[in-house]
Formats: sequence, structure tokens, C-alpha cells
Amino acid sequence: MGRLIGIDVGTTSVKAVMIDTKGTRLAEFAASYPTQHPAPGWVEQDPEDWLRLVIQALERFAAQGGPAQAICLTSQVNTHVFVDPTLNVLHPAIVWQDGRAGIAGAEIEAGISPDDKIAWLGAPIPVDASHALARMGWMAAVRPDLWAKTAHVMLPRDFLLARLTGAVVADPISAVGLVGPDLRYAKALIARMEGAAARLAPLADPLSVVGHISQGLPFAGTPVVLGMMDAWASLFGLGVAGQGQAMYLSGTSEVLGLISSTLNPEPGVITFPNWAGITLHAGPTQAGGASLDWVARLLGREAPTLCALAADITATSPLFLPHLQGERAPLWDATARGTFAGLTGATGPAELTAAVLEGVAFSARLAFEALQRSGGVVPSEIRTGGGGAVSDHWCQIRADVLNRALVRVQGRDPGALGAAVMAGVGCGAMSGLAQAAGALVLTDRVFQPDPKAAALADTRFAIWKQLYTQIRPINAQLAQAVPPRSGG
Repeated sequence: MGRLIGIDVGTTSVKAVMIDTKGTRLAEFAASYPTQHPAPGWVEQDPEDWLRLVIQALERFAAQGGPAQAICLTSQVNTHVFVDPTLNVLHPAIVWQDGRAGIAGAEIEAGISPDDKIAWLGAPIPVDASHALARMGWMAAVRPDLWAKTAHVMLPRDFLLARLTGAVVADPISAVGLVGPDLRYAKALIARMEGAAARLAPLADPLSVVGHISQGLPFAGTPVVLGMMDAWASLFGLGVAGQGQAMYLSGTSEVLGLISSTLNPEPGVITFPNWAGITLHAGPTQAGGASLDWVARLLGREAPTLCALAADITATSPLFLPHLQGERAPLWDATARGTFAGLTGATGPAELTAAVLEGVAFSARLAFEALQRSGGVVPSEIRTGGGGAVSDHWCQIRADVLNRALVRVQGRDPGALGAAVMAGVGCGAMSGLAQAAGALVLTDRVFQPDPKAAALADTRFAIWKQLYTQIRPINAQLAQAVPPRSGG
């Protein structure tokens, strides 16, 4: 029986899975890599760390013997690698959380109307600090020497694919904010950044075989299916592929997704072009698991055990804005900052932890309500998974805050599993995405909202939104008081 390999290069780690065509897990791999913060608001990674761990995963799987039918990779997006013509890295990867390019993005966006964006991209997607054009603008202004040497600006998956196979290619779904409803680059937008068009890779269908693993590497000669970004891969890894279905991917950030063919342009929502009959409305937030990791470091505890220590949430519990590095959907506010409110002398670690868990859930609700307006669909349940969904307590808080059933799937690597599904469909071993996703993804547990807790969450969510609005000017002043770093 054939073997399929899916690899997910996330924000903090590489996860990989090898399955057979019946969904049996034959091997798994997970290893983390470091992230650097060389200046306030800057977040960087070394792309060679990603490549090293991906090769380690392939070596481990190859050691079991036998060939693989296909390999597919997925990765974080809005993280950018600048490489020269020989694929050498010119600068540390600028991670999606990085806010240094905010000014460059605002300059590119100046004069673009919401109607322009809808015409070019199908939705009013902002040119924010994480946008590829903003990153190019920053590099051109701050490191013109490196910009002149740059042949390609690549997402992590695209960089790894090029180094593993020699193929320089991208897919239209992962090119967030660069591609229109026709699945082609939005030339009018891209033209606003001089030199951008020449540095973007050609586009291909996500299910196409775009290369083969190079000689000298594990699984040499194995076909590689292009695949797509982590949010879409995780759709299939969570068993979501049909109209009206919704997902809640929980990791370093929280990514909410809703499939709907209805299009109601909604500020702050990323609406992807229709692909394979799927129109995804997505809302990626900035700091989900990252908020828990932060408070764990603050309290000197281990994040995996901290959730169980959280206090019960009451009407007088503190509130928390999880905007530790700005916020993405639906606010897209690079100057937002993390905030506690309602602290008293009785507030301790248990209360702070509860506030963080609830605050992250509120950020997810804010994004999901925007998705419902965008897609015109109100699903009765949401399928969830990822490392941040391991805690039963946190899942219950989310179910209460969202006031609907939260269906958790088995496994902690929906991105890698989804990539393996795409590998199977792309090489012809599986008939279609919906059939494959439905057959390979199993449910672990369903969390139903508690009516009293849901009612309390409604009240507190309204106050939470007021907190963001009223403290926003103060946080913006504090964010702008940080002197920018001018080097790279």
C-alpha cells in the first residue's frame, strides 16, 4: 500500500506525518526551531532551520524502508524569505508577526479605495505590515543592497520546495493579498511596488505535481505536490471541505475559517478566490497560543499545565486583550497592545491565566462574527484542532464564548495531515478532497456550550470590545513611542 507524506512548517515547529491511503499513521515527526526578536516588533527565523528539520523528518520516514507515492508541504504564510538567484538566503525570514513594514504598507495602500481592492482581490484585504508588498517596500528602503540582490521573495513552503526540488513556483491561494478572483496576480496592485512583479514566483494549481525530490536527499525522485498555505491544509486536516462548514485552528495564532459561496465584502476578512468549489472566508488572529506561552513565562509555569490552574470566570474576573504584537483579523491594528483590565489586590496567577484564555477566545469570536457576516452563514458547529486545542478547559471556554458546539478532531497536526491528504489527491491515490478529508479525519470530543457560561460570556464580550476601543488611543501612543530600528 502506498505511503503519503505531509509536512507542515508552522510558526514554532515542523510537524510531519506519513500515512497510508487508508489513513493509518505510519510515522510522525515534530521538532521546534528558534525565533529571534532583534528589535521591538521584529520577529525573525532562519530558513535553514526549517530545511534542516524537514530533511530530518524525511530521513526518519525513509529509515522505515520503502518508497512514498507523493509528498506535500504546507507552511505559515505572510512570512517572507528573500533569496538570490541560487536560492541563498539574503536576510532572516521576516515572520508574519513582524510589524516593521507597517509604514511601507501604509504608503503602498495610500490612495487605494475599498472598491479598488474588491475589484483587484475580491475583498478589501489590507496592505498591512505582513503583506508581501509591504515587506518588499521595507527591504527596498532600508536594505537597498539586499533588495538589489533579491531574485525571489518566497513563502516558507515555496523556499523549501525550491531547495528540495529546484522548482520555483507558488500557488494562488497562499499568495494572500496578491491574487484576484481569477487566480492570477493582481497586476494593478503589484505594480504599486516597483520591482515586485519580477520577484514573485509563477503560479500553479495546488494539486499539481511541480517537481521531484532531488538526488542525494531522502526519497529522491518522489513526486512533490504543490499544496497550499497552512490554513487551507488544516481545513482538510480538520475534515472541513463542504459548504457552510467552519474551522477553528488553534496554534501560535488562532485561525478561523468558514466555507461559503456567498460574498459580502467585510472589512478585516480575507476572502480567498474560489478554488475547487471552495470559497474560504478566513480570519487569522495574532496571538492565541502565543498569549498562553507569554503568561506561562511571566508566571514561571509550563504552558501545557497552566490551563488546568485557571480560575473560574465570573462577572468580576479581569479582562485581557491578547494583542501582544498588534492584532490581525478583523482589526488589522499594528499598534494594538496587550492589556489587562479589572485587576485587584486579590488577582493571582489563576485569575490572570483565566483572563488570557478568555481573551483569546474573545478575539476568535470577534473574527468569527466577521466571517459570518462575510459569508452569510451561521454554522451550528465548528471543527477545531491544533496544539492550542489540547486543553479540555480551554476548549470549553471557547465553546461557551462562541455559544456553539466545538468539535475537536484527533491528532495535534491538522496541517500536516491535510498536506498528506493533498499529496494523495494530487498524485491520484485518492479521488477528491472532500472524500479524502471525510475518510481520514476522526472526531475526538464535542464540547457543548453551557447556557449560563454563554450568557456571561455575551456580557463580558461586550465589555471586552469597549476595552479595546477605549484604550486603543493610549496603546497607539505607546506603540509609536518605541524608536524604530533602521538596520537589517
